[in-house]
Amino acid sequence: MNKSELIAKMAENANITKVQATDALNALTASISEALKGDDKVSLVGFGTFSAAKKEAREGRNPATGETIKIAAKTSVKFKAGKELVEGLN
Repeated sequence: MNKSELIAKMAENANITKVQATDALNALTASISEALKGDDKVSLVGFGTFSAAKKEAREGRNPATGETIKIAAKTSVKFKAGKELVEGLN
């Protein structure tokens, strides 16, 4: 499911317009991004938890040449699915 399909499904399920669903989705993603940049976790009970995962700088290897390279430190997003979400899939 892509973003436009998700927006259409949200609009249908919530009985709102696609414009309203787009605004809601954009507000949600912006709020999650803002919280993660501030090193906060975002927990949606029953759905899951988003958190920022900091990865230290390290050395790696270029698979084509075998040359040792430096891999910069970075922050990525971690998502842990909630119990209800996992149970709903099985």
